[in-house]
Amino acid sequence: MASTAEAIDSTKAVSAPASSASATSRPNRLTAPDTAYEQDVALFLGGQQPSQHSALAQLVQQPAWQAFAQDQDKSWDKYRATHTTRMTKWAATELDSVHANSPTIFYPFSGPDFLNVFTMFPTSQTYVLMGLEPVGSVPARASLENPKLFPAVKASLWSVLNFSFFRTNDMAVDLKSVELDGALPLLMLFATRTGNQITAIRPVQLNATGQLQDAPTDTTQAAHPKSVLGVEIKLLSPDGQPKTVYYFSTDLSNHGLNVKPTPLAFVRSLGPLTTYVKSATYLMHKVYFSEVRALVLRRSRYILQDDSGIAMKYFQKGAWQFNYYGAYKRPINLFAKHYQPELTAAYTDTLHKPKALSFGTGYNWRQTDSNLLLAKRLVPLAD
Repeated sequence: MASTAEAIDSTKAVSAPASSASATSRPNRLTAPDTAYEQDVALFLGGQQPSQHSALAQLVQQPAWQAFAQDQDKSWDKYRATHTTRMTKWAATELDSVHANSPTIFYPFSGPDFLNVFTMFPTSQTYVLMGLEPVGSVPARASLENPKLFPAVKASLWSVLNFSFFRTNDMAVDLKSVELDGALPLLMLFATRTGNQITAIRPVQLNATGQLQDAPTDTTQAAHPKSVLGVEIKLLSPDGQPKTVYYFSTDLSNHGLNVKPTPLAFVRSLGPLTTYVKSATYLMHKVYFSEVRALVLRRSRYILQDDSGIAMKYFQKGAWQFNYYGAYKRPINLFAKHYQPELTAAYTDTLHKPKALSFGTGYNWRQTDSNLLLAKRLVPLAD
């Protein structure tokens, strides 16, 4: 299989079939999608060359896009050297058995971060991402022609490429300024920059019982109060394997799940999970995120997280095997109250020393300060 490190940031973009869309048209996200156009838009947003007969061919000849593409290549080359190559090598070794038993990855509090979850779990078939960011739509031609687009995309990617996490508030402001209205444009960008090809995009929703449905085509009709909007993205990976990415815009707090419990019902229907948690603002440390925390603990065979995920005190004793990586230091000042003495004890255990972590991740983003925990279930999954 072509490795993620080899696939990411390739300047030889995967070419989509020739687009039949006119240069001024925009596919309506609530009708049958023009997948060739969507693939080309994703390449364009990532500073990669769209297909030869793309409706965007004229735009990529402009000096502004050419300069943007060169800048993006430099940024992604740096990211590949400092993160992707190291992450891919680490995951191939330390997560080998996890990969073999992880068809479905659950990534709560993810935002549009397909980049990190795919790098960590490149062999999985299904990725379920959930965050507060709206779903959004395929960018309109007018948005792609907006001179503010390239600075906004660059600013939105800056923190994730330098620190491995999104500064969510800044991202929302940056993208709103150019009418990129949610997570989907960045999900598309990350898909192509990790060497994947977009084969379909479908607006979806979870109904009141957590079943996956097409999103309503009549936008004037009020959605069911319990439904949750999302998007389904079909991909072909660098080695030609089909993959499905779901993103749902939802509030995973206990209050949010009381209003709309459908996300938990959907996740329960997926079978055994591998859960990935990173830069999650320590939400599952808190009482008012106990429901999603309980779901993760009950339904996961593996949990890979930094210290912002589930606090150690919530793992049932004797039910999990832990592998510690990197170094645990106090959380950054913003999250100082979430310091865990249990992790300090684990990371200073001279008989069972933590393993090395060759890349930076999470809020303590420097390699020497970062940590990851792999928890493997030792007892049967809960019903």
